[in-house]
Amino acid sequence: QVRLVESGGGLVQASDSLRLSCVVSGGTSSTYRMGWFRQAPGKEREFVAAINRGGTYSFYGFSVKGRFTISRDNSKNTMYLQMDSLRPEDTAVYYCAAKEDDIGWTTGYDSWGQGTQVTVSS
Repeated sequence: QVRLVESGGGLVQASDSLRLSCVVSGGTSSTYRMGWFRQAPGKEREFVAAINRGGTYSFYGFSVKGRFTISRDNSKNTMYLQMDSLRPEDTAVYYCAAKEDDIGWTTGYDSWGQGTQVTVSS
């Protein structure tokens, strides 16, 4: 399994923006489909967004579609999540995930980062 390290979380106000990063080590990022998930206190983990190996296709969870943008730069072994128009309900720990098969968007991930906290105040 590869190692995934997230960064970029923090405390922001509603309507602000943040960009999260996920750096892949111990492997080549272009061989993995990658995604972002989040988990708020007392809630189940929720799918946020995913991107295919080449960065040409992406898929979003309903609650973030139109506000968040996932991207990747395989030359830097890094994936990003640009989060705009943040809302208090976006407050959660955000996790980066990866899997080797390039099919399916929301399940099957077997490598996970430690997470980065995003807090949105109203």
